[in-house]
Amino acid sequence: MRVLGIAGSPRRGGNTDLLLAEVIKGAKSKGAEVKTIVLNDLDITPCQHCDACFEAGVCRIKDDMQMVYEELEKADRIVLASPVQFMGVSAQAKAMIDRCQSLWARKYILKQPPLGDRRPRKGLFIAVGGMKLAHLFEPSLAIVKALFKVLDVDYAGDLLFPGVDEKGAIKKHPTALKDAFTAGQKLVAA
Repeated sequence: MRVLGIAGSPRRGGNTDLLLAEVIKGAKSKGAEVKTIVLNDLDITPCQHCDACFEAGVCRIKDDMQMVYEELEKADRIVLASPVQFMGVSAQAKAMIDRCQSLWARKYILKQPPLGDRRPRKGLFIAVGGMKLAHLFEPSLAIVKALFKVLDVDYAGDLLFPGVDEKGAIKKHPTALKDAFTAGQKLVAA
Protein backbone atom coordinates (compact mmCIF):
# COMPACT_ATOMS: atom_id res chain seq x y z
CA MET A 1 0.00 0.00 0.00
CA ARG A 2 1.57 3.27 -1.15
CA VAL A 3 0.22 6.55 0.20
CA LEU A 4 1.14 9.80 -1.54
CA GLY A 5 0.76 13.04 0.39
CA ILE A 6 0.62 16.18 -1.71
CA ALA A 7 1.36 19.33 0.27
CA GLY A 8 -0.30 22.23 -1.52
CA SER A 9 0.46 24.96 0.99
CA PRO A 10 3.12 27.57 0.29
CA ARG A 11 3.61 27.94 4.08
CA ARG A 12 5.91 25.24 5.46
CA GLY A 13 4.98 23.91 8.89
CA GLY A 14 1.59 25.59 8.81
CA ASN A 15 -1.83 24.17 9.63
CA THR A 16 -2.26 22.28 6.37
CA ASP A 17 1.21 20.72 6.66
CA LEU A 18 0.59 19.68 10.26
CA LEU A 19 -2.65 17.92 9.32
CA LEU A 20 -1.09 16.21 6.30
CA ALA A 21 1.83 15.00 8.43
CA GLU A 22 -0.60 13.39 10.88
CA VAL A 23 -2.56 11.66 8.10
CA ILE A 24 0.72 10.31 6.71
CA LYS A 25 1.82 9.15 10.19
CA GLY A 26 -1.51 7.39 10.63
CA ALA A 27 -1.12 5.61 7.30
CA LYS A 28 2.46 4.63 8.12
CA SER A 29 1.36 3.25 11.50
CA LYS A 30 -0.76 0.73 9.59
CA GLY A 31 2.18 -0.41 7.47
CA ALA A 32 1.77 1.80 4.43
CA GLU A 33 4.73 2.99 2.41
CA VAL A 34 4.44 6.78 2.43
CA LYS A 35 5.82 9.71 0.50
CA THR A 36 5.03 13.41 0.69
CA ILE A 37 5.76 15.86 -2.09
CA VAL A 38 5.77 19.61 -1.47
CA LEU A 39 4.40 21.41 -4.49
CA ASN A 40 5.92 24.74 -3.51
CA ASP A 41 9.40 23.19 -3.81
CA LEU A 42 8.74 22.00 -7.37
CA ASP A 43 9.01 23.72 -10.71
CA ILE A 44 5.55 23.19 -12.23
CA THR A 45 4.70 25.33 -15.24
CA PRO A 46 0.99 26.12 -15.58
CA CYS A 47 -0.91 24.16 -18.22
CA GLN A 48 -0.59 25.89 -21.59
CA HIS A 49 -3.78 24.31 -22.99
CA CYS A 50 -1.86 23.41 -26.13
CA ASP A 51 -3.70 20.07 -26.47
CA ALA A 52 -0.44 18.23 -27.28
CA CYS A 53 -1.49 15.66 -24.67
CA PHE A 54 -4.45 14.67 -26.85
CA GLU A 55 -2.10 12.66 -29.08
CA ALA A 56 -0.47 10.33 -26.51
CA GLY A 57 -1.77 11.38 -23.09
CA VAL A 58 1.61 12.88 -22.24
CA CYS A 59 2.31 16.50 -21.36
CA ARG A 60 4.88 18.13 -23.62
CA ILE A 61 6.18 20.33 -20.77
CA LYS A 62 9.18 18.68 -19.15
CA ASP A 63 9.45 19.93 -15.59
CA ASP A 64 8.89 18.56 -12.07
CA MET A 65 5.34 17.57 -12.96
CA GLN A 66 6.84 14.50 -14.66
CA MET A 67 7.84 13.23 -11.19
CA VAL A 68 4.36 14.02 -9.86
CA TYR A 69 2.79 11.93 -12.64
CA GLU A 70 5.04 9.01 -11.68
CA GLU A 71 4.12 9.30 -8.00
CA LEU A 72 0.41 9.49 -8.79
CA GLU A 73 0.70 6.33 -10.90
CA LYS A 74 2.49 4.45 -8.08
CA ALA A 75 0.05 5.54 -5.36
CA ASP A 76 -2.78 3.44 -3.99
CA ARG A 77 -3.98 6.32 -1.82
CA ILE A 78 -3.65 10.04 -2.54
CA VAL A 79 -3.96 12.73 0.11
CA LEU A 80 -4.20 16.27 -1.26
CA ALA A 81 -3.81 19.03 1.29
CA SER A 82 -4.37 22.71 0.56
CA PRO A 83 -5.30 25.86 2.40
CA VAL A 84 -8.28 27.76 1.05
CA GLN A 85 -7.11 30.89 -0.75
CA PHE A 86 -9.71 33.15 -2.38
CA MET A 87 -12.29 30.35 -1.96
CA GLY A 88 -10.23 27.75 -3.83
CA VAL A 89 -7.18 25.54 -3.50
CA SER A 90 -3.76 27.19 -3.44
CA ALA A 91 -2.08 28.27 -6.68
CA GLN A 92 0.46 25.48 -6.21
CA ALA A 93 -2.28 22.84 -5.93
CA LYS A 94 -4.25 24.31 -8.83
CA ALA A 95 -1.20 24.33 -11.12
CA MET A 96 -0.65 20.63 -10.37
CA ILE A 97 -4.33 19.85 -10.89
CA ASP A 98 -4.46 21.75 -14.18
CA ARG A 99 -1.43 19.83 -15.44
CA CYS A 100 -3.45 16.64 -14.97
CA GLN A 101 -5.09 17.63 -18.26
CA SER A 102 -2.82 15.05 -19.89
CA LEU A 103 -4.36 12.38 -17.63
CA TRP A 104 -7.82 13.66 -18.62
CA ALA A 105 -6.77 13.20 -22.24
CA ARG A 106 -5.62 9.65 -21.54
CA LYS A 107 -9.00 8.80 -20.03
CA TYR A 108 -11.48 10.67 -22.21
CA ILE A 109 -9.72 11.05 -25.57
CA LEU A 110 -7.50 7.96 -25.72
CA LYS A 111 -9.76 5.70 -23.61
CA GLN A 112 -6.84 4.54 -21.43
CA PRO A 113 -6.58 4.30 -17.64
CA PRO A 114 -5.46 7.77 -16.51
CA LEU A 115 -2.92 6.40 -14.04
CA GLY A 116 -1.72 3.50 -16.17
CA ASP A 117 -3.81 0.72 -14.65
CA ARG A 118 -7.28 0.09 -13.29
CA ARG A 119 -6.46 -0.90 -9.72
CA PRO A 120 -8.69 0.73 -7.11
CA ARG A 121 -7.39 3.95 -5.59
CA LYS A 122 -8.80 6.21 -2.90
CA GLY A 123 -8.26 9.86 -2.17
CA LEU A 124 -8.61 12.15 0.84
CA PHE A 125 -8.77 15.95 0.83
CA ILE A 126 -7.49 18.15 3.66
CA ALA A 127 -8.31 21.86 3.74
CA VAL A 128 -7.95 24.68 6.22
CA GLY A 129 -9.54 28.09 5.82
CA GLY A 130 -9.25 31.25 7.87
CA MET A 131 -12.86 32.33 7.48
CA LYS A 132 -15.98 30.75 8.94
CA LEU A 133 -18.29 30.98 5.94
CA ALA A 134 -21.01 28.36 5.56
CA HIS A 135 -19.86 27.39 2.05
CA LEU A 136 -16.15 28.05 2.48
CA PHE A 137 -14.97 24.70 1.11
CA GLU A 138 -17.46 24.16 -1.73
CA PRO A 139 -15.28 25.58 -4.56
CA SER A 140 -12.24 23.58 -3.40
CA LEU A 141 -14.31 20.43 -2.98
CA ALA A 142 -15.64 20.76 -6.52
CA ILE A 143 -12.09 21.03 -7.91
CA VAL A 144 -10.69 18.15 -5.88
CA LYS A 145 -13.64 15.85 -6.55
CA ALA A 146 -13.30 16.59 -10.27
CA LEU A 147 -9.58 15.75 -10.12
CA PHE A 148 -10.20 12.46 -8.32
CA LYS A 149 -12.96 11.56 -10.79
CA VAL A 150 -10.63 12.16 -13.73
CA LEU A 151 -7.93 10.06 -12.07
CA ASP A 152 -10.37 7.22 -11.24
CA VAL A 153 -9.68 7.78 -7.54
CA ASP A 154 -12.62 7.10 -5.22
CA TYR A 155 -13.32 10.05 -2.95
CA ALA A 156 -12.77 8.65 0.55
CA GLY A 157 -13.65 11.85 2.40
CA ASP A 158 -12.14 15.00 3.72
CA LEU A 159 -10.91 16.89 6.75
CA LEU A 160 -12.12 20.49 6.57
CA PHE A 161 -11.30 23.08 9.22
CA PRO A 162 -12.77 26.60 8.95
CA GLY A 163 -11.74 29.49 11.18
CA VAL A 164 -8.09 28.39 11.40
CA ASP A 165 -5.67 30.96 10.05
CA GLU A 166 -2.65 31.76 12.22
CA LYS A 167 0.31 29.45 11.62
CA GLY A 168 0.09 26.55 14.06
CA ALA A 169 -3.44 27.40 15.23
CA ILE A 170 -4.64 23.91 14.31
CA LYS A 171 -2.75 22.63 17.37
CA LYS A 172 -5.33 24.42 19.53
CA HIS A 173 -8.22 22.53 17.92
CA PRO A 174 -9.41 19.88 20.38
CA THR A 175 -9.43 16.94 17.94
CA ALA A 176 -7.93 17.99 14.59
CA LEU A 177 -4.54 16.31 14.78
CA LYS A 178 -5.99 13.13 16.30
CA ASP A 179 -8.71 13.12 13.63
CA ALA A 180 -6.05 13.45 10.94
CA PHE A 181 -4.00 10.55 12.32
CA THR A 182 -7.13 8.37 12.49
CA ALA A 183 -8.11 9.38 8.94
CA GLY A 184 -4.71 8.17 7.74
CA GLN A 185 -5.23 4.83 9.44
CA LYS A 186 -8.73 4.45 7.99
CA LEU A 187 -7.57 5.42 4.51
CA VAL A 188 -5.13 2.51 4.46
CA ALA A 189 -7.62 0.07 5.99
CA ALA A 190 -10.38 0.98 3.53
